[in-house]
Amino acid sequence: MGAPLLVVGWDGAGWPLLEPWLRDGTLPNLARLCQGGARAAVRSTLPVATFPAWTSLVTGVNPGRHGVLDFAERVPGTLRVRFVNGSWRRAPALWTLLGEAGRRVAVVSVPATYPPEAVRGVMVSGFDTPLTAAIDGSFVHPRGRWPEIREMVGRLPFADFQEVATGSGWHARALASLLDGIERRVRLAETLLARDAPDFLMLVFGESDTVAHHFWRFHDPRSPRFAPSAHAGAVRAIYQALDRGLGRLAAAAGTDAVVSVVSDHGSAGASDRVIHLNRRLEQSGLLRFRAAGRPSWARALRAAAVRAVPFRLQAPLLRRLPRTAGRIEAASRFGGIDWSGTVAYSEELDYHPSVWVNLRGREPEGIVDPADYEPTCARVAVALRDWRDERGRAIVERVWHRSEVYHGEATAQAPDLLLELAGIDGYRPSSLHGSGPGPSIRTLAAAEHGAGKTAGMNGTHTREGLFAAAGPGVCAAGDLGVREIVDVMPTLLALAGLPIPAGLDGAPMTSALARPPAYGGARGTESPAVRVELDAASEADMEARLTALGYLEPRG
Repeated sequence: MGAPLLVVGWDGAGWPLLEPWLRDGTLPNLARLCQGGARAAVRSTLPVATFPAWTSLVTGVNPGRHGVLDFAERVPGTLRVRFVNGSWRRAPALWTLLGEAGRRVAVVSVPATYPPEAVRGVMVSGFDTPLTAAIDGSFVHPRGRWPEIREMVGRLPFADFQEVATGSGWHARALASLLDGIERRVRLAETLLARDAPDFLMLVFGESDTVAHHFWRFHDPRSPRFAPSAHAGAVRAIYQALDRGLGRLAAAAGTDAVVSVVSDHGSAGASDRVIHLNRRLEQSGLLRFRAAGRPSWARALRAAAVRAVPFRLQAPLLRRLPRTAGRIEAASRFGGIDWSGTVAYSEELDYHPSVWVNLRGREPEGIVDPADYEPTCARVAVALRDWRDERGRAIVERVWHRSEVYHGEATAQAPDLLLELAGIDGYRPSSLHGSGPGPSIRTLAAAEHGAGKTAGMNGTHTREGLFAAAGPGVCAAGDLGVREIVDVMPTLLALAGLPIPAGLDGAPMTSALARPPAYGGARGTESPAVRVELDAASEADMEARLTALGYLEPRG
């Protein structure tokens, strides 16, 4: 039997940000972990987004196989979207395999884990828990543990402040909330380690991602959006709190435990420019907008709700409109497009730049014959690759066909083309919604540099996250270079002393292992998940939360 395993997730953490702090003593606990063990950069999924990335990390397979490609997915044959939850995952997670091998597990705040699974131990779901209005314990397994957890920490913050309108005083309140969230999760995990003595505990902190999105321009003097601020040390302060928490958790886990720090992607600064994909498609003769003067009722409704309705009241308001969340989101994404003249279109999500072909038989008003699908994809890819700014610089670094990125039965749920945007001096533009015809590229005004989600945040995601581990069974191998995010799960499974199942997309980082890994472990085959459909109230909660956090767009 392998050593106990403590896995600490720092959402959005990458080595380029952390390296100076490892050298100057800012992060002593992570530095000791790296010095005594192994580390690697890990290449994330496309899109570089929370749900697919964390799910790939814990399953060892690509999104086309595990089925969690985004926060929402299209309802077949319609433009309506429905919200994805953890029950849609088709592949077993690390904790499932450990539980089946007789290990006790504790899983806390891992994204895409609502509703909680019946694990062999305890699970506290992540921020996708649809509980903005009330916390009733439905996000905990077994549910009877909720009173005990509430006694431990009072409450668990589930992304409980909006990130769209960042006005006066917002940053001070947000930073205080982030630091409070770190402390509460550390305290909960410490208590679970002491009371339950699990063989495996995984805990994810989202605060590192949030602080990078909103405080990067105060942190980075090179940023084109840099602004001197009293919050210049906010990003550093969050990571110091995370590092102190790492030290406390490692101590609670004991010297016989393997300790690992992982992330789903990295973080960096955004440029001071935004792009509008649908405008580029229109200018290339691939999309047609509706006639001017037909505003989207959905964008107006969503924008008014976010600006005028307090965050705590948004979900109760949406509950009065049962089963409308997906319809409103669909109308918000696509309401301005004239489908009869559209060959290809984008949802224009900042975290997920991508394009769909308006395919006959798949789209409700599709015009592209299936026989022309591949030539149309090629035509769109050329229009995007040829896109240049006023100085001749490329806007799109690479266009991927979905078949190049994914394999598996869920691939058909993905957009047809996925994009990696090109940066200028390391800063990539934001991809935002464009309301009708207009410039496809524009420079933000200084007043927009501190915009919240949906308006182009000053911090963005990068493709490379991180992995580090030390403890029994880990070689002091140093830097292992760049690995894939799907390599993390089999590496952790080997460190736990379990054989690695056949058929994973990832492979163990053998240079980090003191003993050769065993293979041939049992693993369930991919199959359509037994999906839990959210009721109207929970769907409304998810709509309000994801809108306030900026993953769904108010677009006013």
